Amino acid sequence: MISWRSNGFTLIELLIVVTIVGILAAVAIPNYSSYIVKSSRSGAQAELLQLAALEEKIYLNSSAYSPNIATNYDGTASGGLGSTGATKDSKYTLTVVSAGQTFTITATPVAGNSQANDGNLSISENGQRLWGAAKW
Repeated sequence: MISWRSNGFTLIELLIVVTIVGILAAVAIPNYSSYIVKSSRSGAQAELLQLAALEEKIYLNSSAYSPNIATNYDGTASGGLGSTGATKDSKYTLTVVSAGQTFTITATPVAGNSQANDGNLSISENGQRLWGAAKW
């Protein structure tokens, strides 16, 4: 009697593999998405700290903070921070509010990306760091 058995995978074996891959994907994708959000938030926090340090340099030179985020940095309050107005990954827009002796720099998530529901990040002249209503 001749056996016509081929050397391949059976349908059951393929279904088991597809099920295992589906389970792994269901666990991995949300974790990866969460990692991307946290990574972008950390990057925005680092940029806020850099801009706050630049504001302090400007304050040392001119006894006032700069209200301009996008104009070129010249070391005085009449100049700006030299930022593009967005974080490097473009997931947050950056704004500064300055009134002589105080400033607040805020990073607001751009609508339509993974950060959209993450909340605003801000830092002020006294070092207070806020994420939404909570501290960093």
